[in-house]
Amino acid sequence: MPTYPLCKGSAASQNADMFLRVRNRNKNGKRHRYWSIVENRRVCGGRVVQRQVLHLGELNDTQRAGWVRAIEALEPATERAQQLALFPDDVQSLPTLDYPIVQIRLDRIQLRRPRQWGACWLTCQLWDMLGLDGFWNERLGLSRKGTHWLHVLKTLVAYRLIDPGSEFRLHRQWFERSAMADLLGASAGVAGKNTLYRCLDRLLEHRQALFSHLTQRWRTLFHTHYDVLLYDLTSTYFECDPPERCDDKRRFGYSRDHRPDCVQVVIGLVVTPEGLPLGYEIYPGNTNDATTLRGFLDRIEAQYGRVNRVWLMDRGIPTEETLAYMRSQGTFYLVGTPKGRLNKLEQSLLQQPWHQAREQVRVKWLPSEGEFYLYVESAARVTKERAMRRRRLKRLLHRLAQLQRMKQSRDALLMRLGEARRQAGRTWSLVDIHVPGKNQPVTPETFTFSLSRAKLRRWRRREGRYLLRSNLPQDEPGAVWEKYLLLTQVEQAFKELKNDLSIRPIHHQCQLRIEAHIFVSFLAYCLFTTLRNLLRPSATGLTSRSVIDTFSQMQMIDVHLPTTDGRVILLQRYTEPEPEVQLLLDRLNLRLPNQPPPRIYDKGAPPM
Repeated sequence: MPTYPLCKGSAASQNADMFLRVRNRNKNGKRHRYWSIVENRRVCGGRVVQRQVLHLGELNDTQRAGWVRAIEALEPATERAQQLALFPDDVQSLPTLDYPIVQIRLDRIQLRRPRQWGACWLTCQLWDMLGLDGFWNERLGLSRKGTHWLHVLKTLVAYRLIDPGSEFRLHRQWFERSAMADLLGASAGVAGKNTLYRCLDRLLEHRQALFSHLTQRWRTLFHTHYDVLLYDLTSTYFECDPPERCDDKRRFGYSRDHRPDCVQVVIGLVVTPEGLPLGYEIYPGNTNDATTLRGFLDRIEAQYGRVNRVWLMDRGIPTEETLAYMRSQGTFYLVGTPKGRLNKLEQSLLQQPWHQAREQVRVKWLPSEGEFYLYVESAARVTKERAMRRRRLKRLLHRLAQLQRMKQSRDALLMRLGEARRQAGRTWSLVDIHVPGKNQPVTPETFTFSLSRAKLRRWRRREGRYLLRSNLPQDEPGAVWEKYLLLTQVEQAFKELKNDLSIRPIHHQCQLRIEAHIFVSFLAYCLFTTLRNLLRPSATGLTSRSVIDTFSQMQMIDVHLPTTDGRVILLQRYTEPEPEVQLLLDRLNLRLPNQPPPRIYDKGAPPM
């Protein structure tokens, strides 16, 4: 099986041990030669295996005209197809054909510009499934320089989905290392620095229309119903100086990212139980969670109509006034309740019987006026919370014993106690501590501590138990609890936005572009969760991120075939899919496109 080394100037051959391989095959008395690009891979044990990267097909040998397979090569100047017959340069006797014959110089074949193709192609497929080309085409036109704003937006969303970072990094690095230009049929002007920023300025006015469009598409794709909605809030921070304008939404507030030193904004998100987002709102960073729900309810009902839907929310979001308003409007809710309410209901709950909801979960049902409370006890959660409390309490008592033996001033003791309290969290309340007076020295007699047994007993009764509140029609207690577990979907959405799509930190300074950055992240999350829902029927164990990373293995490479008459034939080819990629294609019911047609350049090398 003959092999031919690639030209030393080839960019791809410098990064890997690649060579040109020819496979001979005799069929029906005729000799065929098939060419492919192969790379060597070293595996365990020092063995070297070969992997086919690209299949180039057959370069014709000395055969009769009826057996010759011609190619259609495009001339870039005119985009006119020209029929050619390709032969290797080692063939001495050529047949007479009705179309030109071109001989390829095997010793000059080069591989150039390897770039990521698979994940970009998958992103475009998800984009088309949601019908976003049709939505944005009528809303985004051309720039003054003729650039399609749709192509710019698609590039921004693909970047956020595949390898998120700043717009400047997209401009400087990522676009050239991806095949987005090939898939879009666009030039490098799509990723111009100012072009990217100006595209952000054109998006926000279409936000509400996009919410309605996505609702229809998910109903078509996944037969989604919107009778149960999940609502929660998160925050995302900025690494910048505090803004001077009083109307800026960047404010200091309660940071869910544990960055109280940074200004932030608060994001309210509503999703379906499948994790499909219906809309979001951006609030100032110092917004109280309880003040956001009323306005969000009105906006959702104005956009999607008022129906008998169920809202699932965590504790701390709804107020008594908001819940009373929801009951008056006929809106159902199932919400978490602060543990402090257990003090008022503890005696009443003790008189109620337990209902088994699951093997390790039991619930108590307590009717009230127009609603009911559900007291839940999870054995697994009891074990987990007790282990966490014991670990923190043991660490706190050990630290207090150390401080008791140290020789230090009272001020130094108070500073160290403050740090110990921060690390202990709520466990600090289980210990009674007596510190020395202002003029007293720090000794084991003046600085004492002891475990509060009464508080510990009360704490143990609450571990692994929580209280829910709802006005749903009468149903099995276990079914109500199962429905509340759906709230984990919105928590998963926040986790994916922050970790997989890197919505934080935000580096923009302009308020309009801050909100546009979140809007692009929302669009990327729509593609992300669409992929997850496509995987559920046949590949439940896979995550969207793992699938995107798997598709990222597929590269696109430019194969330069110099001819003996001074021309160059350019083959842009994506690499052969690995078995796991092919399996995913079958499970997702996707088919790879045909390879791009060859292009022939009269003189010199094709443009880079």
